[in-house]
Amino acid sequence: MTRYALTLSYDGSQFFGFQKQAAGVATVQAALEHALTQIAHEPINIIAAGRTDTGVHATAQIVHFDSDATRPLSAWVRGVNAHLPDGVAVLHAQTVAPHFHARFDACGRRYRYLLQAAPVRSPLLIGRAGWTHYALDLDKMRQAATFLLGEHDFSSFRAAECQAKSPIKTMYAVELSGCPNGLIKLDIHGNAFLHHMVRNIVGALVYVGCGRMSVNEFAELLALRSRLTAPPTFMPDGLYLTGVDYPPEWGIRQPEMPDWL
Repeated sequence: MTRYALTLSYDGSQFFGFQKQAAGVATVQAALEHALTQIAHEPINIIAAGRTDTGVHATAQIVHFDSDATRPLSAWVRGVNAHLPDGVAVLHAQTVAPHFHARFDACGRRYRYLLQAAPVRSPLLIGRAGWTHYALDLDKMRQAATFLLGEHDFSSFRAAECQAKSPIKTMYAVELSGCPNGLIKLDIHGNAFLHHMVRNIVGALVYVGCGRMSVNEFAELLALRSRLTAPPTFMPDGLYLTGVDYPPEWGIRQPEMPDWL
């Protein structure tokens, strides 16, 4: 039996999240396992680096699976893609060591959030970028974001249904940048993330940017370790999983960020 790793890209607005649910519910996992089974001619189960919610996209999700089928790597890409619905594609396939684990061997994850701040939401960005009608002060948002760096208890940005064993995570980098097209990009890189953590961070940063929360109040929110006074969870539309880090010895290929993102 051989273990394979795949790099996926998908449009989260086409699915009810990544994780397989009841029969007939469109999820990324269900679609991919069905397509892999068609190529392998045997049931295939996959394990992903992380499970994304409904509406959340990925440019570089990593999964692994085992199969007895002898197929060229091209079959796990082009062949599988021929059986996948619109909205999801395998970008790359490789063989990996039998003990490689897409989730447990990951040592970092990268997300990007695209945000449009404009009086009127562009209909062309619905499902592709989050939106607020407020004018935002990017400098204040950057000041607040610096408090996220390092190891913290992120309970203030944790969904009530989160099943993570610990709310303590480490953020390696948090960067906010404005783009010529008027969009704001939040790039965040950490060892791991809690359920809704990035979307909750975006919601709080928007409050800072529009003046509904001060930079100091943002820092106090982080220290409170409670969602009771936190701003609402922001929409999923602009959230992209853009990379998963692994130690070099696994040899997992890391795709570059797409130019359009």
